Amino acid sequence: MAEFEARMSEALVEARACLETGDVPVGALVIASDGTVIGRGRNEREATGDPTAHAEVQAIRAAARVTGHWQLTDTTLIVTLEPCAMCAGAILAARIPVVVFGAWDEKAGAAGSVHDLLRDRRLPHRVEVHPGVLEGESAQLLRGFFSARR
Repeated sequence: MAEFEARMSEALVEARACLETGDVPVGALVIASDGTVIGRGRNEREATGDPTAHAEVQAIRAAARVTGHWQLTDTTLIVTLEPCAMCAGAILAARIPVVVFGAWDEKAGAAGSVHDLLRDRRLPHRVEVHPGVLEGESAQLLRGFFSARR
């Protein structure tokens, strides 16, 4: 779990960078089996005008470019917020076997809160999920962002 916390701290750096563009502060990393970061991403919907520019999707795209392959087996995705349905679909499509996330998303989460697509037995690929890593820090960043907008 300590390794996950160190990596989540790195993902939080990505999330904080979202504050410069007005994007919801979510950051993600894809880690190879040797511990190398092969993909980084942050929410960039506001920055790019792309509705699919979620942190997880950005990190997965970066990792696929680095590896030259769409299948990201033997990797771990670290993300500061529970993935939504779109991101869960991307995780499943990329065959990522492990997901670690910080804060729960009680409105749109698809890794155990609202839905649990990542572990749905009806699907051909299931993911090992580790929730709540640095949950307080991840949730506080999001709360601060949304309270400033109200």
